[in-house]
Amino acid sequence: MDLRVVEQSESELVIEIGGEDHTFMNVLKGALLELDSVAAATYDQNPEQSGGQTEPLLSLKTEDGEDPLDALEAGAARVNEQLSDFQTAYESAAQ
Repeated sequence: MDLRVVEQSESELVIEIGGEDHTFMNVLKGALLELDSVAAATYDQNPEQSGGQTEPLLSLKTEDGEDPLDALEAGAARVNEQLSDFQTAYESAAQ
């Protein structure tokens, strides 16, 4: 996974997440939207309408003075929790 900050301000972040597709991006977006500090989270992965861009661009906007990089870190931690919970449930069901 390659990350590249495209734009960043006090409350907004646009980051390119190379090597990922809709599967991961939807999970990350959903985890971000669960955070109280996140006002908006979306991504774009449409090369025809994005001037040839092929890697997904995550756009994140925070409120209450929250640093968008901190929100991204919290969202990634939430994804990790969800994956761990899924693995535990899967292993329990497989026994």
